Amino acid sequence: MDTTQRTEQQRSADRRRRELLEAADRVVLRDGPQASMNAIAAEAGITKPILYRHFGDKGGLYAALAQRHTDALLGSLRAAVDAPAGRRERVEATLDTYLAAIEARPQVYRFLMHPAEGSQGGDQGFDVGKHSAPLLRRMGEELAQVIEERLDLGPGSQQLARVWGHGIVGMMHAAGDWWLGERPCSRAELVRSLADLLWGRLAAAGDKMGGPGF
Repeated sequence: MDTTQRTEQQRSADRRRRELLEAADRVVLRDGPQASMNAIAAEAGITKPILYRHFGDKGGLYAALAQRHTDALLGSLRAAVDAPAGRRERVEATLDTYLAAIEARPQVYRFLMHPAEGSQGGDQGFDVGKHSAPLLRRMGEELAQVIEERLDLGPGSQQLARVWGHGIVGMMHAAGDWWLGERPCSRAELVRSLADLLWGRLAAAGDKMGGPGF
């Protein structure tokens, strides 16, 4: 098999994988954590063994969906951080971007963050921490990198940026999870309240290289 044939086969495999993930997305939007491999296979017009061949098991499919949605969310968060606005406005925009994403697709959020609720139809349930923790950890590391690049935190800046990055992501996740379930206030009110909580040392930190900062 020559290089051209291998490349075409890889493109075909990648295209088929995207199609299967799109089918999985449609089922997750409809069923949330109750989405089953049987339902996803039916939506894709294939048998369950073929779905297993592409993803291994529901955990493999979950990991692929998590990467797909996390990539999109991180792109949106970076855009909010880099928007031409004051620091407080960018902090609020970043918080609002995350909350708007989980509000717009709550079933997807629950599938990714509460997968143990979806054990049915012969599918094996999830250990929530095993699957959702890497997703949150990735977001924390990404935010830490942004903080370190944009703020002058003095000695120990790398460690402090990682503490802040993971802490902010943990706060957004916990507060957003509670808010999505109870809706005790508007999204705008939650954003303002969380920004107030952050608005201590973050407001006082200097910017690096005279740029706009975080």
